[in-house]
Amino acid sequence: MRLHYFRALFFRASVINSALYFKDSLLMKKNTIDFDIIYNREGTGSLKYDKYKGRDIIPMWVADMDFQAPDAVRNALHTRIDHGIFGYSVPTDEINAVVSKRLRSFYGWHIEKDWIVWLPGLVEALNIVSRLVSSDEQIITFVPAYPPFIDAPRYADRKLITVPLLLRNGRYSFDLEKFEKAITPKTRLFTLCNPHNPVGRVYDADELRAVADICLKNNILVCSDEIHCELILSDKKHIPFATLDKKAEDNSITLLSPAKTFNLAGLNCGFAVIPNPEIRKRFVRVKVGVAPPCVNALGFVACQAAFSDCEEWKKSLLDYLKENKKIVYDFVNNKLSPLSMTDVEATYLAWIDAGKLNVPDPVKFFEQAGVGLGDGREFGCPGFVRLTFGCPRKRLLEALDRMKQAVDKHFACGR
Repeated sequence: MRLHYFRALFFRASVINSALYFKDSLLMKKNTIDFDIIYNREGTGSLKYDKYKGRDIIPMWVADMDFQAPDAVRNALHTRIDHGIFGYSVPTDEINAVVSKRLRSFYGWHIEKDWIVWLPGLVEALNIVSRLVSSDEQIITFVPAYPPFIDAPRYADRKLITVPLLLRNGRYSFDLEKFEKAITPKTRLFTLCNPHNPVGRVYDADELRAVADICLKNNILVCSDEIHCELILSDKKHIPFATLDKKAEDNSITLLSPAKTFNLAGLNCGFAVIPNPEIRKRFVRVKVGVAPPCVNALGFVACQAAFSDCEEWKKSLLDYLKENKKIVYDFVNNKLSPLSMTDVEATYLAWIDAGKLNVPDPVKFFEQAGVGLGDGREFGCPGFVRLTFGCPRKRLLEALDRMKQAVDKHFACGR
């Protein structure tokens, strides 16, 4: 009798274990997503959608994708939530190791865990680095630029020098001559965006070395925002500024986050890699008065899962975004004349020249047509708009069609 009892227990345990294994196998295989699904984001407190609440406007203005985060990230978050205690959080040895391994594997960049300074976001980082220079010193950047590049120095009451990017043969690059001429003896910080938001460039080694040499010669610290480094939509390879050579590494602050690639912006988790101990010490000291002392507990969990278990998901995302990019590029340049755009080597952002529409406010013009776009004025370039194509293809095509109808009607009226 006892033997039958133990056999029954063994059989039951075997069934349970098999079921759990089957469930785990499904979860592992399910780490993909149907990017064509349109999710209803109304009522979720979405910055992107609430801007046009109650209006028939497709929001494509902010760098926020309309795709669910990877299954591995959501499963890790569920596990952490089930624990049920959300006290103050600090980075673990495991997450520091994951970051170090990823930078070594992707870029051959060997970093020490002490170089990592965790942050609630990279906008906070830009506000911190702006305060690393004295009130009578200057910051320099290229425009168009992600708006916080322009706003952070102003909030810190620092003077910002802007230099236009050079557009030549349909490709943006650094205007080194204007860059050198704009530098003064008081210029002490250069903020770089690579891959570039909004023009979508992935700067090559020669371009980066040229600005690195100019900055070293003029004793200018370089802060390189590389948040879009894994969203490469071309045959280019991302080169972290700090990997150029030892001198560049010692003169750099690199900003990174899983937020853009894995659509985790609302979880507020990023980090700076600062090899130079003196610069790092100053950064941490200024951080105390600018950013919260702790990173979101769920942000840490999401970051570790994204960097550990989501490569297949990311590959599928990039394939989808590449096709979306091609659609936008061909449509804008062939069906939205006289609007135009350059190729997007990275990011999911199209930088569109709408100057030849000859309207006082291109953003308002397209809002009236039912499409919400980013305003070029906020990037330092009036007459341009930025379109986020990290969305289901059906929604993208509908937005482009609305834009075309508006442009066709505008010129049919003889304007």
